[in-house]
Amino acid sequence: MLLALVPAHASERLSAHNLKIAGDASRARMVLHFDKEPAIAWFLLNRPHRLVLDLPSTGFAVKAEDAAGRGLVKEVHFGDFGPGVSRLIVTADGPFAVDSLETIKNENSPGWRLVLDISATSQKAFDSARADQALTTASTRSTPKTDRVGADKASPLAKPFTVVIDPGHGGIDSGAEGVSGTLEKRITLDFARELKARLEKSSKYAVILTRDGDTFLRLDERVRIARQHSADLFISIHADTIKYRGVTGATVYTVSDQASDAEAAALAARENLSDELAGLSIEDKDHEVSDILMDLIRRETHSFSIRFARTLVGELTNKVELIKNPHRFAGFRVLRAPDVPSVLLELGYLSNPDEEKRLLNAEWRARAIESIAGAINLFSGVQAGASR
Repeated sequence: MLLALVPAHASERLSAHNLKIAGDASRARMVLHFDKEPAIAWFLLNRPHRLVLDLPSTGFAVKAEDAAGRGLVKEVHFGDFGPGVSRLIVTADGPFAVDSLETIKNENSPGWRLVLDISATSQKAFDSARADQALTTASTRSTPKTDRVGADKASPLAKPFTVVIDPGHGGIDSGAEGVSGTLEKRITLDFARELKARLEKSSKYAVILTRDGDTFLRLDERVRIARQHSADLFISIHADTIKYRGVTGATVYTVSDQASDAEAAALAARENLSDELAGLSIEDKDHEVSDILMDLIRRETHSFSIRFARTLVGELTNKVELIKNPHRFAGFRVLRAPDVPSVLLELGYLSNPDEEKRLLNAEWRARAIESIAGAINLFSGVQAGASR
C-alpha cells in the first residue's frame, strides 16, 4: 500500500530488542524496545488479519520464542523490506481493533519503547478501519479514539440484533454430572441449539453458537467470539450440581467483583476453573482500565446486563421453577466482555433427580426457551432505542 515515512536524517540503523507479548484471545499488548526513537507508520491487511508497521532500517535482536505470539497475537515477523526500511508484521487470530499504538521514551533507562494494544472485534469493524485508511493516506501514525472499542459505526438498526449463545463446557471439560449420569456439556449444547433454532424463526436476530459440537473452548475464547461478532447479547448456558440435593430451580447470574452470596461465589470459582481442568495454565486476564471512555463503556454494559437479567427472571417466572433470589452475581470470567451485555443462565441442578429429568424433558425445555425468547424480544426492543 505504501512504505513508512522515514526521516531524511535517519542514517543510523535502529536496534530493536526485548519483545514482550501479553494478553488472551480477547485483548493483547505488545511491547518492543528501541535504542532510539523510531518513526513508525502502520496499516492493516486482511485474511490473514495483520498489522504491518514500517519503520527506519532496524536490526532486530528478538528471540524466536518471544515472536511466537500469545492469545490474540498469533505470531510476529520482522526484517528488512527495502533500502533504509524495515518491516514488522503482527498476525492476529481473527479481526482486531488497534486500540493504541505509541512510542514512549523510557523513564528510567536510555531508549524508547513501542507499545501496541489490540482487541478482538468484528470483521465489519476491521473492514471499516481498513476503508478509513484507504480514504486517507493508507497508513496511520496515531490511534483515533472511537465511541466504542471495536464497535461498528453503523446504527444499531443497521444490522440484526446479534445474540451469541454459549453452551457451557465441552470436549475434555464435561462440566457437572447428574445423578443418572447426564453430562452438563450435552445438556447445554442441546439447549443452545434449540434456543438458536427458536430465535432464528424471526428474521430480527442473528444467532451464533460459541460451539456447535463436543469441543473445548477456553473462557476467553468464548468472550472473543462474542466481541468479534459485535454481539448485542451474550448468554452462557449451564446446569450445575450442588451438595444439597433438594435444591432446584433456574438462576440468572451477572458479573460482579463482589459475589451476592456464598453459593454464587462458589459457582463462579468452579466455572472459572474450566481452563485448568482442561490442562491449561490459569493467569489473570483482567487488564487495568486506564481509558476513562473504556471504563464508562464497562459500566454501561454492566447496567444493560442487569437489565436483561431482570427481564429474563421476569419472563421465566411462572413458566419454570426458579431458585430463591434468582438474580445473583459473582466474578464469572466468561461474562467479562467490556462491551457486550452478558448473563449466565443456570438451567437447574443435575444433582436433583427430578430436576435432571426436567432438563431432559422436551416440553420443559420448550417452555424455558419460549421465556428466554420473550426476554430477548423485550430487551432488543429497549436496545433499539438506546445508544451504547
